[in-house]
Amino acid sequence: MTRSVDVSNASPLGAGSGEALATPFPEPSPISTDPGKGGKVRIGDRLFRWASEGAGILVIALIGAIGFFLVWRAIPALARNEENFFLYGGNWVTTDTSAMHFGILDLLQVTVFVSVFALLLAMPVALGIAIYLTQYAHKRVSGPLAYMVDLLAAVPSIIYGVWGLYVLAPVIKPFAVWLNENLSWLFLFQTGTASVAGGGTIFTAGIVLAVMILPIITAVTREVFVQTPRGQIEAALALGATRWEVVRTTVLPFGMSGYISGAMLGLGRALGETIALLIILRGTQQAFGWSLFDGGYTFASLIASAASEFNDQYKAGAYIAAGLVLFILTFVVNSLARAAVAGKGKS
Repeated sequence: MTRSVDVSNASPLGAGSGEALATPFPEPSPISTDPGKGGKVRIGDRLFRWASEGAGILVIALIGAIGFFLVWRAIPALARNEENFFLYGGNWVTTDTSAMHFGILDLLQVTVFVSVFALLLAMPVALGIAIYLTQYAHKRVSGPLAYMVDLLAAVPSIIYGVWGLYVLAPVIKPFAVWLNENLSWLFLFQTGTASVAGGGTIFTAGIVLAVMILPIITAVTREVFVQTPRGQIEAALALGATRWEVVRTTVLPFGMSGYISGAMLGLGRALGETIALLIILRGTQQAFGWSLFDGGYTFASLIASAASEFNDQYKAGAYIAAGLVLFILTFVVNSLARAAVAGKGKS
């Protein structure tokens, strides 16, 4: 097949040389990606699109409704609070509803401290499990092992709490006592507000909480690591890289955003944990001192322990105000996670 050419505008200087000016091909028209243009849209597509948009709007509406409810119920109690809600860390006194005393300083510190401690314990273990399952383990081993790790998420919180207090605490007691006796010069291991031998400390609660969030971080990280392009892995192996070098130069850079995302999901799970921490952590009348051997309440455990006071709108409003702060805190954590993932994706 020959292509027609236009020789009407050919230069006389080029005559006889076999050169000619080709007629340019017309530019193809852009293809629209909007399903509503360029053709008839099926009724099923429209229904699916409306259902998807409705589901998204419904989620936003539910979140807004929850936030509005928390603010609406918290304002009357906050108006009768005699203390600075954000700076008061003493005991909650809500008996006299005309002059209540409550604040979130200690609650915020204990919640963040135990959750971050659990996250620091769980993240390296989850990363190691994910690397092993995706890069080292045989298929016959990786499947059952991944299934066993995922099963940890199915264990009820109350079981974790009872196990942590009556099984784990006696086992780690000698190690906790050794840390308290030999490293008490560091504020993390100083004698706190709870008994080290009794086990009702942030140290025990953080270990239990790390086990609880381990399946979430591992599952997300594992699924991202599996998606590493096979061509990149084979190229690294062909250049003589060891298996660890492949992991370090290919798998980890590709899946780091997923690892961070899974860690933030685990942190959000830890911030809201209730029953297990209510069973393990011992309540205290003393101020929080940033020691792993302190006791205390988190937002969720304090609200659960005071459920009997919810028959009064002002007493309930005080705890709902604390729940509002926890609600906002989880939003902040999720926003930071999305920002970190987005920044990693751009880099």
